[in-house]
Amino acid sequence: MADRTSPPLRPESAPTRSWWGWGASDQALSDAECASLAALVPGAAGTALPVPAVPSLELPPVRVSAPAPLARLLSSAPADRAAHTYGKAFRDVVRALYGEMAAAPDLVARPRDERDVVDLLDWAAGAGVAVVPYGAGSSVVGGVEYRAGGHLGVLSLDLSRLDRVLEIDRVSRAALIQAGALGPALESQLRPHGLTLRHFPQSFAFSTLGGWLATRAGGHYATLHTHIDDLVESLRVVTPSGVSQSLRVPGSGAGPSPDRLFLGSEGTLGVITEAWMRLQDRPSHKVSASVVFERFPAAVDAVRAIAQSGLHPANCRLLDPGEAALSGVASGGGGSVLVLGVESAHGPVDGRLAELVALARDHGGSPAERASASGDSAAATWRSAFLRMPYIRDGLARMSVISETFETACTWDRFPELYEAVHREVGAAVKKVTGASGLINCRFTHVYPDGPAPYFTVIAPGRRGAEVAMWDEIKAAAMETLGEQGATVTHHHAVGRDHRPGYDRQRPEPFALALRAAKQALDPAGILNPGALFDAPTA
Repeated sequence: MADRTSPPLRPESAPTRSWWGWGASDQALSDAECASLAALVPGAAGTALPVPAVPSLELPPVRVSAPAPLARLLSSAPADRAAHTYGKAFRDVVRALYGEMAAAPDLVARPRDERDVVDLLDWAAGAGVAVVPYGAGSSVVGGVEYRAGGHLGVLSLDLSRLDRVLEIDRVSRAALIQAGALGPALESQLRPHGLTLRHFPQSFAFSTLGGWLATRAGGHYATLHTHIDDLVESLRVVTPSGVSQSLRVPGSGAGPSPDRLFLGSEGTLGVITEAWMRLQDRPSHKVSASVVFERFPAAVDAVRAIAQSGLHPANCRLLDPGEAALSGVASGGGGSVLVLGVESAHGPVDGRLAELVALARDHGGSPAERASASGDSAAATWRSAFLRMPYIRDGLARMSVISETFETACTWDRFPELYEAVHREVGAAVKKVTGASGLINCRFTHVYPDGPAPYFTVIAPGRRGAEVAMWDEIKAAAMETLGEQGATVTHHHAVGRDHRPGYDRQRPEPFALALRAAKQALDPAGILNPGALFDAPTA
């Protein structure tokens, strides 16, 4: 059992975060790299948008002040306010580059413990101050941006100081973890015990446990335990109406699950402060391979067979020809590429990988030559491109290139038409908005026995100064297409504010009534993340 009083783990080598874009500031593309990248997109701007210095930003005046006992937790420093204004969606990055800071919070709070969270919510509710819970700010759906009106001020509630693994139950293989723990810090505290949460989203280094829980995040693993939901034993949540602590059990049939109320609630019903999470032994046996298909439909059939086989690969990423080329793993013939991976903490997995490859071969796949006993070059190349892609997106944004990604899920029988509809309808929107055909690529991020989770990437030249409006129009067309095809508006990016129109159409009205009632009961003053999931209260 870990010491509850142990200091938070903050490695001295932790990277300096970018205030305007993705990830670490020293990983951002240089002006020359941006220009080289844009050369691949006909019609892109000729020069890179400059990155504003924080002192040059015109931030709105601070409108509120907290009582003296809370002052030690608060900051109104320009750097803090700027860094907590937006998430990391394309429209967020572009507005930051243009220095548009009207949405900046008045104050940034960094509570040290749960008592601080309670005190801050009590003050905010009485003062009419909106509270936007903030994990690490990696939202790509407008989840941490205040867009409402009617509040006297805005407080960004940064939970980064709540970053400890408080207890480890090795017998039950679970841990009590604070919500502000970043992915690397969380895993570093579990590693000495031979355990792992085994949840690795693309934002792993720049997102927190609480953020994963509040957005029902999907991890890197493509089958079986795909979402953070599957790993939750119990939650502790501070709401303006009291603290909710669910019973820690492996399973329960006692009515609707209290955890399910808060999973995916995006900080609108309460602030998640701690969670008991199910852990796994760290895998020691890993092997991967890639398979090339000449025909994309045959590759889709192969993935369906794998998803329904019960073999549960850790990785099962299908890249269509465009996505394979974009990721640098395209075959010489320009086909689709399936990246497979298997791992285990208990024994060799070569036999299971061989079964998976055989299934792919049965559907016309050609296995690529293995580079080593532990993996293949395509898998390594894809992983590198996967982690680098957000920085490339930022570089494209600086060249006024529209770059949008949207992910969804549908049943297998609907996927062929969905794939065609996205290329047809979103492609038409891209042509109308930008005057260019652009690129529309697809990969599967997760697969289930009853359907895939396709992830689409759109890249097209934009007009300088009109990037956000163009992105918004393409985004609207994508949501409309998903709704028409019976696909979900989001599989793992959450709803936030950007996906609200699609979410409002998707959720059943009786469920919406129940959610609004829960919002009123738990947050009667309407201060928690107004505009996400629910309409913000009016003045």
